[in-house]
Amino acid sequence: MTDLLRALAPSLQRIADALERLAPKAPPVNDLEAADAFVWHAEREWLEPVAVVNRVEIELLQGIERVRDILLDNTRRFAAGLPANNVLLWGARGMGKSSLVKAAHAAVNAQQKRALALVEIHREDIPTLPHLLSTLRRSPRRTILFCDDLSFDHEDTSYKSLKAVLDGGIEGRPPNVVLYATSNRRHLLSRDMIENERSTAINPGEAVEEKVSLSDRFGLWLGFHACDQATFHAMVKGYAARFGLDVGDEQLKAEANEWAITRGARSGRVAWQYIQDLAGRQNKHIDP
Repeated sequence: MTDLLRALAPSLQRIADALERLAPKAPPVNDLEAADAFVWHAEREWLEPVAVVNRVEIELLQGIERVRDILLDNTRRFAAGLPANNVLLWGARGMGKSSLVKAAHAAVNAQQKRALALVEIHREDIPTLPHLLSTLRRSPRRTILFCDDLSFDHEDTSYKSLKAVLDGGIEGRPPNVVLYATSNRRHLLSRDMIENERSTAINPGEAVEEKVSLSDRFGLWLGFHACDQATFHAMVKGYAARFGLDVGDEQLKAEANEWAITRGARSGRVAWQYIQDLAGRQNKHIDP
């Protein structure tokens, strides 16, 4: 019998190894104390810690002072355990919507260490939002749930999951979570989507109202608009001063204007892209 077992041992080991590979992996442990920022991976139901967040200092965000102060006040109240609103940041591309969310999170945590976690959920993972919120609900840590470039197109019904979570579902939004979303659209839905509802519904008014009501579930709407030339120059000048770039004011303005013309737009994103080019030409490293 011993000889038989010895002969079968390699085969048994291969079978055991194959079964181990086929067995489902243990679910990852989600620990909101592991970092200050996370990315939600829906397929694995995992909150991946982000050690270094890609962000810009809040002092460098020019031309959006009013909405900056409103968002900061809302974020500080939430961090203090006071009532706070979900926020929709909408408007022109490249004007600092997502940058402001990340900067506000950093600013509040700088004043009160580890006060808030920031969790990013991708647009395509919105249907898993109820499961994510049940995970966040189990943690005592207050969390900003961040969705960048949120919008919905024709035949997309995942907005219903978002509506139920924001306002109207049985459980609703956990008290330790607020949602900050950015979008180029104020109503989050494409014009074609709204027009299609109007043309096919028995009661067009009610159908469109049901679609548009998604935005109403955000207590704060913060609008971002295209900047003028003076604001664009202030953005560029602020970046240049922050990173110690050696260039005169007139040359800086002339080069920035030329850069904006080639891009066909003036915005914070365009200003940052010019500064990256300028820093590269001066052989300087910049770390926002």
